[in-house]
Amino acid sequence: MNQKLTIREWLPLIGMMVAAFIFNTSEFMPIGLLTDIADDFRITEAKAGMLISAYSWAVMLLSLPLMLLASRISFRKLLLGTIALFGIGQILSAVATGYAMLMAARIIVACAHAVFWSIASPAAVKIVPEKFRSFAMSMVVTGTSIAMIFGLPLGRIVGLYVGWRMTFFCVAVVAFLALIYMAFVFPKVEGGTSFKMKELPMILKNPVMLGIILMSFLVAGAYYTGYSYIEPFLKQVAMFKDNLVTITLMLFGAAGILGSFLFSCVYDKHRYHFIRASITLIAVVMLCLKPASKFTWTMILICMLWGMAVTAFSVTFQSETIKAVPEEASAVAMSMFSGIYNLGIGCGTWIGGLVCTHASMGYIGFAGGIMAVIAILYCSFILIPQMKRK
Repeated sequence: MNQKLTIREWLPLIGMMVAAFIFNTSEFMPIGLLTDIADDFRITEAKAGMLISAYSWAVMLLSLPLMLLASRISFRKLLLGTIALFGIGQILSAVATGYAMLMAARIIVACAHAVFWSIASPAAVKIVPEKFRSFAMSMVVTGTSIAMIFGLPLGRIVGLYVGWRMTFFCVAVVAFLALIYMAFVFPKVEGGTSFKMKELPMILKNPVMLGIILMSFLVAGAYYTGYSYIEPFLKQVAMFKDNLVTITLMLFGAAGILGSFLFSCVYDKHRYHFIRASITLIAVVMLCLKPASKFTWTMILICMLWGMAVTAFSVTFQSETIKAVPEEASAVAMSMFSGIYNLGIGCGTWIGGLVCTHASMGYIGFAGGIMAVIAILYCSFILIPQMKRK
């Protein structure tokens, strides 16, 4: 299938994958550097975790208003602008003199993130023929998986040896290189037509879209209740050494590529089974997190299944979001999906912090697993029947 894509279609897809890699590397980096950042600023790990929560809440609040303002701008201009802003935010993060300045720099990056993930999937599917749309989306999500494989662990390695600041600086360098590349290869692709606030009820009255939004919140909340604290969990609960933590995080991301591959092969033929399976697997692995921590290889396997399931869910529901609304509203709908997903990330990180502070870090999987079970029930008995009727 992918052999029929022309070089002019391949080059921007590769650029989108690289952009997804750097954006998600940035989002995930504090997870792998949580302990180092906390030590440097002499704060608790829970407070350092607020860098993740605040970032996610900023994306949640900014995604829709920024896309409403930018709906007339071509995807090319938006992509180049967001990558440039992203790079500036990374440099400010690297030179932050205190926790407040680092938080402010992360909010700047969140502004770029809010726009990028609102347009990434709609832009990717516009630069390829219709029959390659699932493949194009899987390419974008593959960038996310590669970020989990190499971005987060490499950030952790750089942080361990030369300090966490250099990690942010390295991401900035890659961002500016990607900006130059995209300026040469990304075609002039129009954005959606101007979308106004008064047209929002068209989306909000769509029961399938509302269901997708609720699912994105529940699953993101469940996932990040555990994943935001996976580094200290592996060290303190599973008793992994630093090197094994890094390897496990790389395997987590590598399994995400498998989830993306399964989506491109299975989703179109077995849509509803694929949706149920991805969410069910998330719930199962999270509930097994603490029991599995007693056994090294079982813990590693659980993390790999977790990475595969979450990536499969993410690309599946991005595809469902685009299907649920008219083409001209796809970028705005994706901004809503991204915004609510990041609300879930923020809430999940906050809940995980509460569990770590007031109970035990070992129970973060149980807390997230309960949310995932609720998501399965809602999806199976309400959302999928609505999708079938539509």
